[in-house]
Amino acid sequence: MPHPANIPAATYVDHPRKLDAMVDALQHESLLAIDTESNSLHAYHERVCLIQISSRSADYIVDPLALPKLNALGTLFADPRIEKVFHASEYDLMCLKRDYQFTFSSLFDTMIAARICGLRQVGLNHLVHDYLGIDLDKSHQRDNWGRRPLPHSSLRYAQFDTHYLPELHDQLLAELEARGHLEEARETFDDMGRMTPPHEGRSFDPDGYWRIGYPARLTPRQMAVLRELYLAREALAERANIPPMNVVQNRTLVELAREQPTNRDALRGIFGLSNHGVRRWGDALLAAIARGKHAETPSAPAITQTPPDIADRYTALHAWRKKRAEERGVESDVIVTKQTLWSLAYRTPATLEDLDDIEGLGPWRTRTYGPEILSVIAKHENGAKS
Repeated sequence: MPHPANIPAATYVDHPRKLDAMVDALQHESLLAIDTESNSLHAYHERVCLIQISSRSADYIVDPLALPKLNALGTLFADPRIEKVFHASEYDLMCLKRDYQFTFSSLFDTMIAARICGLRQVGLNHLVHDYLGIDLDKSHQRDNWGRRPLPHSSLRYAQFDTHYLPELHDQLLAELEARGHLEEARETFDDMGRMTPPHEGRSFDPDGYWRIGYPARLTPRQMAVLRELYLAREALAERANIPPMNVVQNRTLVELAREQPTNRDALRGIFGLSNHGVRRWGDALLAAIARGKHAETPSAPAITQTPPDIADRYTALHAWRKKRAEERGVESDVIVTKQTLWSLAYRTPATLEDLDDIEGLGPWRTRTYGPEILSVIAKHENGAKS
């Protein structure tokens, strides 16, 4: 396995002609490794800033910020003849579907494969080290991928996120086959491909300040101040196109709500507010505090309680899942996801046919775990009636 220093630089694709040439070169490949880099740590409205693609013989870095459209790339992702290899695919798939409405088929996820095999250290750097004997540089994880031009070191980091995935795929595929878990893995990969983005663009919960202030035991008046600060932070972040946490941290919001400073000098004594922060955001924060002091105190949002019978059924299924995972030597969600457990608890299936449309229960899981799931539910129902 070549050392990273000896691997040629990736082809940088920043022009439509380069994109067409890359697609022409890759459309007959049987396997492509894919990764993305987004600017969520540096922008209010996150977007995909790089798309890395590796075949078994070449590496490419696609620059979406320089290209007017990526339709040609979508044909590769949708082609069922080409296996698409990701590591920890959920976030990448969500971003690519959100930004470009791509569809995906024939997926393979090296992290999911490793978890199904019972491995505990499933980060890309751990797997590449353990299987291929290569140590990856992970020092660029917090880079601003929306910046241009990107330094050479950042581009090399991005390249190696996909360069070794084809070989890692081969190793994990062989291990899945040897352990008899390939069908299970394929079912999980197919589920990943069907996921849809939960929303378009950034989601903001105007009542999210309760999750910040309630654990801090703020008074009703302090909660009113916190609400104004929370809303002001979001507006400031959107205007500056930076993440809200880059304006002020949650801990700083809580301290501001408690202390309620009235001038810039008092702001400087607040945890997490630098002189630069006071100069840039101080007036807006002071105005929010002033509004909160005279605003109506907020009422806590209504909490929807899960009906007791459903909660008890979920608890029984959760205990079964934990025991089954311990027997297999895997994490619990490898058996079935928490979302699937809730669906089962609400639906109360009684036959294998009833499991057919439960999300997260494909043919393999229904065949393997279905009778056990139905037994757990039946025992719970009988116990509840007695």
